[in-house]
Amino acid sequence: MAFNDRNFRGDYRGFRGNSGPREMTKVTCSDCGVETEVPFKPTEGRPVYCRECLPNHRKF
Repeated sequence: MAFNDRNFRGDYRGFRGNSGPREMTKVTCSDCGVETEVPFKPTEGRPVYCRECLPNHRKF
């Protein structure tokens, strides 16, 4: 079954859509200790990294 078989109009914008600016949360980087902002509410007990430290922790 293709998209056109389900009357897909091609205007799907995904989860984010156009909901305006995201709410930012101030956090402290778990590596370097710098204060930064992230576009989500962190889960307690899980590390949060700044933009500079995050690439060191990605598992690609």
